[in-house]
Amino acid sequence: GPCTECSCSSGKEAKDPSHTKKKESDQLCIPKIFFGTRTHKQISQISRELKRTAYSSVPMTILSSRDYTCIHPVVSNSSKRSEMCVELLEGKHGKSCSYYHGVHKLIEHHALQPVCQAWDIEDLVSLGRKLRACPYFAARELMVGADIVFCPYNYLLDPQIRDSMDINLKDQVVILDEAHNIEDCARESVSFGVTESQLRAAREELDLMVSNNIRQKHHEPLQAVCCSLI
Repeated sequence: GPCTECSCSSGKEAKDPSHTKKKESDQLCIPKIFFGTRTHKQISQISRELKRTAYSSVPMTILSSRDYTCIHPVVSNSSKRSEMCVELLEGKHGKSCSYYHGVHKLIEHHALQPVCQAWDIEDLVSLGRKLRACPYFAARELMVGADIVFCPYNYLLDPQIRDSMDINLKDQVVILDEAHNIEDCARESVSFGVTESQLRAAREELDLMVSNNIRQKHHEPLQAVCCSLI
């Protein structure tokens, strides 16, 4: 029988329109599958395997860095692709990226529609060159309607990359291929390299801060760390 603690005790459910709308929206929220791999090469292997299954035509995308997907003739040959890309998008030097403005041509192309077979990074880049449209931002746009999102581990593990790529893993399905490599990837995500000259320069600045009594209690521990590392 009906319980006595909630609205069903009267034999009828409470008619709350907002509750009904919320229930409907919950049912429509289909989770995405985020498939993380160790390398970009493994993504190509997995996409080839996907082609051989009954799910070959599901909406998908592959997230990767500009190192693999930038086709701008100047930016792609630079060692600072990300910085140059941002400068072009912001129009800092009065120039813009025509490839970025052609993204819609790429995401609307029939070869990337769900009715077609799974594709890999090389297919996306090749099509991008043909249409003069940016594969990097096209892949990000395709993530909105994708059921499967392929990407390297660090796109899922590194919070900064997740934020920059607009990845939200709440209530989603996450698959990690060869997950025994996760520890190394996690260490790399929170590690960085520093030279001795950089440490000495930092120590000099900290010495100046401490000697001038500028936030001394904060700077003294950092000063000690620099000295011990040197």
